[in-house]
Formats: sequence, structure tokens, C-alpha cells
Amino acid sequence: MSAPAENASSREAGAAEESRPSLAALLLDPSFWADWASVVGLVGLVIVFGIAQPVFLSVANLQALLLAAAILVVLSIGQTFVVATAGIDLSLAAAVMLGAIILGLVDAAGYGIFLACVLAVAATSAVGFFNGLLITAGRIPDFVVTLGTLSGVTGLGLILSGGEPIMVGSTFLLRLASGSFGPFGYPVWVAISAVLVAHIALYHTRFGVHLLATGGQVESASALGIRTNRVKIAAYTISGFCAGIAALLLVARIGSAEPQINTSLLLNSVAAVVLGGVSLFGGRASILGPAIGALMLTALVNGLTLLSVSAFYQPLAVGAIVVLAALIMRYQK
Repeated sequence: MSAPAENASSREAGAAEESRPSLAALLLDPSFWADWASVVGLVGLVIVFGIAQPVFLSVANLQALLLAAAILVVLSIGQTFVVATAGIDLSLAAAVMLGAIILGLVDAAGYGIFLACVLAVAATSAVGFFNGLLITAGRIPDFVVTLGTLSGVTGLGLILSGGEPIMVGSTFLLRLASGSFGPFGYPVWVAISAVLVAHIALYHTRFGVHLLATGGQVESASALGIRTNRVKIAAYTISGFCAGIAALLLVARIGSAEPQINTSLLLNSVAAVVLGGVSLFGGRASILGPAIGALMLTALVNGLTLLSVSAFYQPLAVGAIVVLAALIMRYQK
């Protein structure tokens, strides 16, 4: 190599070295914390709770924590697809309840657990499709539509069940809840599979490109030929589908279909999305971030429970973390 070429290479290497921020500058950069909020939060909670209560880091507790987080991870994935279009799905928890009740009713009628599972997921997917159709064709704000669906689906579930729990004693669901493969239980593998499939769909398919384009600027996306209405309907249908999978995991875990809406599932799914760095204005999303956010929220509740902190304070802690994360998100690059 000639001398001028060597000097040019040295100058380029020096410029690259200078362009790299120092560790101190990186830690003082708000955008760093915005991009890594869920990871930093999860690591911080593990360290704090591990020191305060060593049982937190026991194998048994970590396995229980992962099992508890599986449902929220699946729901946060569905919510991510909706939020990526600059929308929100407030009917998730009600859809989970409806799916659980339909599963219980079909199984109790003697049609078999597999048909019951299929119909449960189909029903929740139909709820999502209905939401997307009303939002796009009816030109009604997503907040209003999904809020109305929340109430309507809750009422439908109560009517179908008569307000009474439906016991589900399926061997298949019992194995799903208690079985394991390797170090993880089956619900954890379901959540991992959902993360992988959703990641591929979002980042390695045309649909994912169209989804983010629709959320980023719907008018520009339409001008480019993207059928934005179809994209939004698909996003809400995916959210409903994830609610159906979560319903299966929930019934398998508790052994019955409860006609009660669990609002914490809805609130925590939105919280996990915020913690995961997904822009509430659409156009920016990830799958791993919300999944880690769901783990973080589950670890927070688990750790507070082990420390014997009153359940009344746990929602307060979750709310404080979510608001803090939302403030940090303002500095996202």
C-alpha cells in the first residue's frame, strides 16, 4: 500500500474513532435510555429484587415468572401491530374473556377441545376484524370503536355464560399448562414462537413494510399504492387472533372460563408496548421490545409480591414506570 493510501486509511480510522460516543456521553444521551428502556429496566429489577429477596432468582420462581409473562407477551404482540398503525385496541381483555367463554361452552357441549380452541380463536379474530372494519369503512376513531367493542363483547360474554364460570377439565389444556420441553413450559414456547413469527412478519415481509408505512404517514402510503384500509383491518385481526391464543393459555392456567374482564391485561399490554419503544404515533415498532417490556412488568409484580408489598401499591408502581417510560420516549431518535 502506498504512503498516501496509508495516511488516508489512518485518517478514516481516526475519524471513525472520534465519531464513536464515549460511555459517559452515551449514558447521558436520553435517546439511549429511550431505545433501551425495557432492557435496562428489566436488568435493574432483576438486580434489585435479586439482592432484596434471593428467592427471586431461584429456578422455580424464574420459571413461574416466565409462565405468568407468556399471556402478556402474546397480548403485547397483538397490541404492537395495532399501535404500529397509530391505533389502539381497548377491546383486548374483553376478547380474551369471550374466547375463554366460547372455549368453555363448546367443550362443555361435548364437541371436543380442539374444535373449542379453533372456535375460540376464530371468535376473537372476528372481534378484531370487526374493529378494523368499523374504523376504516365507518371512519370512526379507533378509541371509540374499541371502547364500544369492549363494552359490547363483555356483555355478550356475560349473556353466553349466564355470569357463571365454566369449568374446563381438558387433558390437552392441562398438559399445555403444566407440561414442559427443555427448560421452559409449553406456554413459554408458545410466547417465544409468537415473538419469532411476529418479528418475521414485521421485518421480513411486504405486509410489515406496508404496516409501518401506514402508521408513519397514511396519506403518503396511500399515494404509493398501499391499501391502508386492508392493512389496518389485518392489524386489528392479528390483535384479535393474539387475544384468542391468550384465552387458550389463560383457561389452561386456571382450569375454567371466567366471565370477568381482567382490565390489567389491557393496561399492561399497552404498558409493555410503551416500554418496548413502540411509537404511539405509529410508524415505529419492534417485537422484542414489547416482549421484554411484558417480562419487566411481570418481574415487577412478582418481585413486589415476594417482598410482601401490598397489592394496592402494585398498580401504582406499574403506572409510575409506564409514565416515566412515556416521558423518555420523547427522546427517541
